[in-house]
Amino acid sequence: MSGGRGSNPRGGKPKPGRQGGKPGGRGVSRGKAARDPGKRAAARRPRPERHQDRRALVPPEPAGPAVDVHDPDGVRLQKLLAAAGVGSRRACELLIAQGRVQVDGRTVTGLGLRIDPAAHRVSVDGEYVQLDASRAYYALNKPLGVVSTMDDELGRPDISFMLINRRERLFHVGRLDADTDGLLLLTNDGELAHRLQHPSFEIAKTYVASVPGPVPRDLGRRLRAGVQLDDGLAQVDSFRLIDSTPGKALVEVVLHEGRTHVVRRLLEAAGHPVLTLTRVQVGPVKLGNLKTGRLRALNSREIAQLYAAAGL
Repeated sequence: MSGGRGSNPRGGKPKPGRQGGKPGGRGVSRGKAARDPGKRAAARRPRPERHQDRRALVPPEPAGPAVDVHDPDGVRLQKLLAAAGVGSRRACELLIAQGRVQVDGRTVTGLGLRIDPAAHRVSVDGEYVQLDASRAYYALNKPLGVVSTMDDELGRPDISFMLINRRERLFHVGRLDADTDGLLLLTNDGELAHRLQHPSFEIAKTYVASVPGPVPRDLGRRLRAGVQLDDGLAQVDSFRLIDSTPGKALVEVVLHEGRTHVVRRLLEAAGHPVLTLTRVQVGPVKLGNLKTGRLRALNSREIAQLYAAAGL
């Protein structure tokens, strides 16, 4: 028996989307997204932008208004850097162009910049560069028997005779007594000298002493813990045994105190009175192989390190 119009010859229900479905109704297929609710919801979500905003990758400008450091009557920055030993004129121009030079804390890239070296602070890769040619910085290996003064009222030998040919008016940073030889810094930079001597900046000083031996194993621990002196507790930052021979030992003592004869008094109170004492380092500056009584100018790296240690 033949079925009516729209009937299924096999007797089943009409298939959706074909003859039995209503046009545009629920039975009409609208693709895979329509059959899968999860995919249909995902299709409605906004797609992320393919390209990021490039402006977000640009670092923000430094806070505060820009400061004009250009001085028409000054000296070209690359010339000053080359004269300070940073590198050749061409190498200094490259450092400026690469944005590695700062003037008063601001990065500069203009090769035509002129500045007053006495009025502006310049650094390369964050490291201070001394451009003022009137400033002088020296290391002196003070001999034994010489006092750390420019004019001794008792007529004893002083360090002035080693500075006869220096036109700068120099003064010493700290002191070494007549019985101690070694490194003494000299400069005409008053602010730096003050900070290097002030105890609040804790500039370490390294000494090598010969003492009666043998040295007990716990001496370093005792010195680091502190020894009571007549003017208060004194302690070292570090201590190590350098060499030992029968009846004698060579030790290294590092401390940042500046009290008179503190190393001698400290070791004597610990039972090992000093036989000889030499200062071999102040902050980052080392005595090295500088001969007794000789003077040498500090290099730009040492000056920068001293400024950093002094918080300048």
